[in-house]
Amino acid sequence: MGPVTIRDIMKTRVVTIPADDSLWVVQEIMEFGDTRHLPVVRLGELVGVVSERDLLRASLSNVMGLPAEEQKIFLEGVKISEVMSSPPIFIEKDESVQKAARTLAERKIGCLPVVEGGKLIGIVTETDVLEYFSGLDLG
Repeated sequence: MGPVTIRDIMKTRVVTIPADDSLWVVQEIMEFGDTRHLPVVRLGELVGVVSERDLLRASLSNVMGLPAEEQKIFLEGVKISEVMSSPPIFIEKDESVQKAARTLAERKIGCLPVVEGGKLIGIVTETDVLEYFSGLDLG
């Protein structure tokens, strides 16, 4: 058996979100889908990543202290493309887990979309990498 690659630890069930959707949709998916990172697509192409941190940064100062309905109205008015990290930092499926760990640490990010031939095929998170290095299977 060869070296462990991203293909061996990535999640292939990936929830994506359109770039022109609103932050309200992101908040709903993150809250009810138990996810912290969403690859952002436009016409099927990976164009960015929106994270829980992006959502907090965009909404915290603007909606703190507002009633829930006003928070929703504000978040519905902000497009994902305005707050997402773009261009996306990604990794190929045949790269090493060590390269993923270095990229996550150097870039101070929590996930890497996984691509093959430019097409999104999965996602690897800091938790996936930590589980691999610690020998644990928490998922």
